[in-house]
Amino acid sequence: MEKELSADYFARYDESDDAHFYVYPRLTAHIDDAAQKAVAQIFREELPAQGHVLDLMSSYISHIPSDLALSGLVGLGLNEEELRNNRQLTDYLIHDLNREPQLPFNDESFDGALCTVSVQYLTNPVVVFREVGRVLRPGAPFIVSFSNRCFPSKAVKIWVATNDAQHLGLVKTFFELSGAFDHVRCLDRSPHRWLSDPLYAVVGRRVSAAVQTAEG
Repeated sequence: MEKELSADYFARYDESDDAHFYVYPRLTAHIDDAAQKAVAQIFREELPAQGHVLDLMSSYISHIPSDLALSGLVGLGLNEEELRNNRQLTDYLIHDLNREPQLPFNDESFDGALCTVSVQYLTNPVVVFREVGRVLRPGAPFIVSFSNRCFPSKAVKIWVATNDAQHLGLVKTFFELSGAFDHVRCLDRSPHRWLSDPLYAVVGRRVSAAVQTAEG
């Protein structure tokens, strides 16, 4: 895949205000039970216990396993009712990353970050990934997981036009172009069950400030 991503790749069939599309709450999981267990296991493996974690594009469920104790889970999303009813969040705020990709947090504020089954809706993913790197502490994980489900009218053109394997490569490219992460790994944790949703993830670790300075 080319390392230069055309802005045209991130056009959408429905370019209306995202706030209008998400005005009604969807109080449901967007992946099936087996895929939910798979993503929870990734969180169990990658997130630090007692960490302060950012849940980007959050909704009604964050899929944090019950045996992983966090010091805080901050949700950032578009529908207040969904966020308010997410019992795993300790705090939340309404923020549209496509309108404003800069994150309203201080540098090195979090021990981990998640973007669960939503990366396909980002119209400025490299900027958002760079911002996630800014608010993470050195070595902290950013876990971007996805399945084969989406709202096609709001997913970006390049996502709709590519397959699951290509999605892994695309998300890895976002990590690489951001310049904020290393040790980037692609995972296929799809449940081996008939008719279950597939589950994929790309995980990167925030580089140290020294590395960023040297490469920048």
